[in-house]
Amino acid sequence: MDMTNTNLFNNRFLAALKFRDYRVLWTANLCAGASSWALIVTRGWVIYEATDNSFLVGLVTFLAMIPRIIMPPISGYFADKYDRKNVMSILFGVSVIHTLALSIYLLNVEIVSSNTIIPVMVLALIDGSTRAAQQPVGQALVPNLVPKENLLNAVALGQATFHGSRLIGPLAILPLLSFVSIGWSFLLCSVLYLISLIQTTRIKSESSGQMDQDAGLLSNFTKGIPYIYKHPQLRLIMFMAFFHCGFTMSFESVLPVISDKKFGASQGTDFSLIMMAVGAGALITVTLISGLSTQVSQGRWYLYLGYVSSISPIFLAFSPNIPLALISAAFMGGSQAGYMTITHTMMQIVTDDSVRGRVAAMYNVHIGFIMSSMNLVNGALATISYLGISIFFGFDLIPAGTLLTVGGLLFLIVISLSPGFKTLRSIYRIGIPYSN
Repeated sequence: MDMTNTNLFNNRFLAALKFRDYRVLWTANLCAGASSWALIVTRGWVIYEATDNSFLVGLVTFLAMIPRIIMPPISGYFADKYDRKNVMSILFGVSVIHTLALSIYLLNVEIVSSNTIIPVMVLALIDGSTRAAQQPVGQALVPNLVPKENLLNAVALGQATFHGSRLIGPLAILPLLSFVSIGWSFLLCSVLYLISLIQTTRIKSESSGQMDQDAGLLSNFTKGIPYIYKHPQLRLIMFMAFFHCGFTMSFESVLPVISDKKFGASQGTDFSLIMMAVGAGALITVTLISGLSTQVSQGRWYLYLGYVSSISPIFLAFSPNIPLALISAAFMGGSQAGYMTITHTMMQIVTDDSVRGRVAAMYNVHIGFIMSSMNLVNGALATISYLGISIFFGFDLIPAGTLLTVGGLLFLIVISLSPGFKTLRSIYRIGIPYSN
């Protein structure tokens, strides 16, 4: 592994960046994450502007996330069978092509209308498929680029690109949404994906898993499933992430409604600002998490951040104005990002490299299923308030803020009950030693 000995990279918060191939992958993931979050904001506002219907916003978010149920097992299998950097390059190439096609289409549309919905949704499905396929490959690649003692820092910095790009992506497209056109926003996303493609081709390290030569295709393909469910620590970590993502992180489809109905947003600016605040909080917290030096502190913060993550959406729901909403969103993004960073780190610690791609794939299937489903449900429930049903009762039947509150309360119950499991209680007390 190529090392660059500088005072900057010797800092404990940036230690993994001293490895050349990891730096290349890190920048590729940063650009891809920025493009992905910018697309979520832009697609959501395109649909909402054309239809004034949050259910359709939830549907387009659902289409972008539901491929996480289908694609990860395929790409995870390829990540363990072939060179992981080559698999990543192919997937980034597909991302460049489809976002470029969407930008060309919208640049030739004078007025955003209901006719725009179908092309946006079809390409949201394509983008979701490529992003879903990229994630387990990238997760499996990271431990091959840094030594074990730098794994916590590498995973944390990787999560910083994922969550911190919530700030960079929406910030990059904000002036385009406000002053130029939606088509140019999509064009910028295609440029960001192109940078990711170029960077991935520059990785020199070869990385792949291992197939059981005595087992058949189906057995090798599905090996991640029994591996997760038979592993006592991995199984519980995954289920905690499942509930966390379903109850506290499936909010994208209700934010346009909150920004419009509660704060009177125009041109998607408040929606974009809230997403940026989520990203800013995430970036700060994950940067701090990357400097955790002991497994004990990792276990304790895993519990603490779970509590904050359950409470912060409730504060956002009750925020009376944009400044307080942005502060609440920053705490929400910070706690969610920190919780998922520690989750990913612990999963990497306990997973053998020979099946890392397939385990990451199964993990992404579980998370993708709950996030896509809950975004669809939340979008549909938020729409009920504005379909005339509330007129009969005299009040908004299910305000979007209520959905955030209920989700936060549900995860608060889950995190409060979790120490009742001996394995989780041990993780909260001492973390997961690297020797496991």
